[in-house]
Amino acid sequence: MFLRAFFFFGFFIFMIVGMAVLISKIVSNVGNLSGWFALGAIPFLLMVVVGRSFVRSWRPVRRLIAAAGSLADGDYTARVEPTGSGSMRAALNSFNDMAGRLETADEQRRRLLADLGHEMRTPLTVVRGEIEAMLDGVHEIDAEHLSLLLNEVQVMERLLEDLRTLSLLDAGRLPLHPESIDLGALVEDVADGYRRRAGEAGVAIDVETDQGSAETVLDPVRIREVLTNLADNALRAMPEGGHLRFAVRPSVAGTSISVTDNGTGIAPSDLDQVFERFHKGSTSRGSGLGLTISRDLIQAHGGTIDLDSTRGSGTTVRIELPRST
Repeated sequence: MFLRAFFFFGFFIFMIVGMAVLISKIVSNVGNLSGWFALGAIPFLLMVVVGRSFVRSWRPVRRLIAAAGSLADGDYTARVEPTGSGSMRAALNSFNDMAGRLETADEQRRRLLADLGHEMRTPLTVVRGEIEAMLDGVHEIDAEHLSLLLNEVQVMERLLEDLRTLSLLDAGRLPLHPESIDLGALVEDVADGYRRRAGEAGVAIDVETDQGSAETVLDPVRIREVLTNLADNALRAMPEGGHLRFAVRPSVAGTSISVTDNGTGIAPSDLDQVFERFHKGSTSRGSGLGLTISRDLIQAHGGTIDLDSTRGSGTTVRIELPRST
């Protein structure tokens, strides 16, 4: 706007000087009265034209200032109609995009708080009910009931840790500590950690490793977290036995990992939302954050993750990781 005003002012001065020279010639040829009248009328017309143009250019700025004030007061629906020159229109479009992102972020924050309250309410209700039953003498204060309380406390701890991880990922402040590791050995180690639990549920676990994908540079702690989330989901989908298979193979980009189960699968209506926060299918018993965190952690490594599932047949999650991060 300052450049535009400077241009208008310079143009105005230039026209005044030019017209003065022209009118001086008119005065010398036509006469003093008519010449001085023209000398006074033409600058006035120039002032009207320049002033009108400046006012038209200032109107979008006033609307932008008003909308920015509304946005600062918490009205994230504030928008400005894109008008004016190309640069002004681009600035107004940028403001509208920013306001839209702020509105989306505010909606996500509200939904997150509501979902968090809902997820925390269930374990807290269980803990409170068990403690009251113990105090009233309904339940004995024994290992069985204390173990139930401990499980619910662990659920809340896991939920809070998941939320902390998500907040760090959103802020771009989650530290990664990549190192060269044997990815096949890491997957085998995760599978070994679940074999006892899987055996109790009648689930067989296999690991297929291609030695060509042995060395990969990544953060082993975060990749282990991803594999743990996927294994938990798979075992919950196979409550009465089944088969869980991990596969590690080389790929064009680097290394691929697939986690396949033959459990209950995911309903087609849920497939497009499985990576959304707190989204849970009708049979899910988790917090609804595992897949969201897994996706964000894989993307933080520069990789991709996708999911295929058929209701009643099982689910396959595929991860593509680059050779280095």
